[in-house]
This record gives sequence, structure tokens and C-alpha cells, in this order.
Amino acid sequence: MKLTWEPLTLELRTTFRIAHGADDRRYNVLARLDEGLGEAAAVTYHGETQAGIMEYLSRVADEIAKCDDPFLIEDILNRLPLGSQAARAAIDLALHDLWGKRIGQPLYRLFGLDPTRVPLTSFTIAMDEPALMAQRAQESGLPIIKIKVGGENDEAMVAAIRNATNAKLRVDANAGWTREQAAAMIPRLAQYDLEFIEQPLPVGDIEGLRWLRAQKFGLPIFADEPVKTARDVAAHAGAVDGIVVKLMKTGGIREALRAIHTARALDLRVMISCMIESSVGVTAAAHLAPLCDYADLDGPLLIRNDRFKGVRYDGARMIVPEGAGLGVGEG
Repeated sequence: MKLTWEPLTLELRTTFRIAHGADDRRYNVLARLDEGLGEAAAVTYHGETQAGIMEYLSRVADEIAKCDDPFLIEDILNRLPLGSQAARAAIDLALHDLWGKRIGQPLYRLFGLDPTRVPLTSFTIAMDEPALMAQRAQESGLPIIKIKVGGENDEAMVAAIRNATNAKLRVDANAGWTREQAAAMIPRLAQYDLEFIEQPLPVGDIEGLRWLRAQKFGLPIFADEPVKTARDVAAHAGAVDGIVVKLMKTGGIREALRAIHTARALDLRVMISCMIESSVGVTAAAHLAPLCDYADLDGPLLIRNDRFKGVRYDGARMIVPEGAGLGVGEG
């Protein structure tokens, strides 16, 4: 099998500001494995860069070229060296796309999943002036809004959006609060009728999450940034109410499935989500969405130059393509 790659620059519709920083574009990588297609998202706060991803792909290309059976997905992935999770995800996605294309079936069918059971997706409003955030939420017309917080005007931003829309609201602090800040802020935000809150505390503070949950503020807590593998899911059992699965964190579909099933065994709720990704990465995640309680797969809605056609949006409803593999095409 021949592995090739190219840089993929995504232009954002609006500046995407979260607790980690702000971007007007993201620098991803597109990978191809024969006719299979994959994507790697370079997220700096996960230690990923476009250059680092491409360096990893160049390092493993010769080893992958020795493989002539794309159906040996587990063996191929297990032989990959440690390194960029995003690059590993791109290879994993391309392998699964190739698998489906060789068999002639969409990925959801190969996993025995019903594409009509995909949850509605949320739409993300990045941090900005409260009035601008409220305007974007209102203009979206979508029924589920995820609000990025973790700054100085958190309550004002949430209040402005709540006053502008009757949508369901979710809040994502991106590890931007201390224990004390979270304990003070969560009860104040709960009055705005939120579904849940993502990652209120810094990565690694599992005991802090456990303590925060024990305060019984009435707002479910989900872990995101520190949950990359099934082992991370198990480590958070009892400390949170749910976990966020992203293919770019898990290193692809294979480990994402393990993480989802581990969460289910531990009575944790699951949201499948994405980084800033094109329709390649997001469509791959959408194929797994029927296994999850919630979806946050709005990547293509946040960028202005998506080269690919995959998952389609009817408001917040996602329509997974019926084509073989990921079902993603260019054009």
C-alpha cells in the first residue's frame, strides 16, 4: 500500500477563540492510502503540528508499503510507532475507508449501525463579545448550541446567548478554570438551563473532577482533553458523568470504538466530537455517532473552504453518506 500526504489549510468563518487561544485558520494534513482517505488535525494544545504530523507519516510510509493486505487493520496499526496521535488517526481513517471501498459498503454498515440513529449535532460559538456570540447563536437557527467559555466574561456570554435563543445550551471550559473558579461558576451558569459542561478543570486533575461532581450542582460534567484512550475512560469512572470521544485524540476509529464501549460498561454517557476538521474527519466520526448519546460534529460548518463532500446537514440533523467506506468525495 502506498501512503501519501499533503498539507490541508482550513479557513475559519470567524475567529475561533477558546481558553487555549485563538485561530483564523487551522493547518491539517490530508492522507491517502491507495484509494483510502484520512485526515489529521493539528491541534497545538494536544502537542500536534502540521510539520510533526507529516514527519510521522514520512517515517512510517516505508513500513506501511510492506503491507499488501488492508484488511489487517489491527496488525497494521499495532506496528505503528508511538508518536503523533493525529497522524495515526489519519492512517486509521484511510485504512477504514479503504476497507469499506474494497468491500463496497459504507462504514456504518460494516459496524452494524443504523445511520438514522445519529444524534443531532451542536453548533459551536467561540469566545467573543457577548452580543456577537448571541447574534451568531441566533443567526444559526440551530437547536443545540455549544458555548466556549474559560475567560473573564463567562456568565455574560452564556446569559447573552440564553436571552437570544431557546436552543439547548452546552458549555465547554476547555480546562480553563481552577477548582475554586469552577465551584463558583457552575452554580451561576446552571440557572441558564444547560445540558452539561465539558472539561471545567485542568488536564490531569481527576480528583478535582471527582470533588466537583460530589458538590451536586445539578449540571453533568464531561471529560474531554485528558480522555484519549479506553484506559483514560476507565481512569475517569466515578469522577465525571460522561466523556468526549474525538478521533484525533484516540488515534482513529479503532481506539474510539474501544473508548465508547468502555464508557458504556462504566455507565458513562458519550459525546462524539471533532476538532476543526474538514468533511473527511467529521464524516468518519459521524459513522460512529449512532453509538453515542450526543454529537458535536460541526467542523464543516465552521470552515469556508471544505474541499470535500461527506456528511450533509439538515439543520442539526446529520445525513451520513451511503457511499462505500467513508463515502467522502472531492468537489
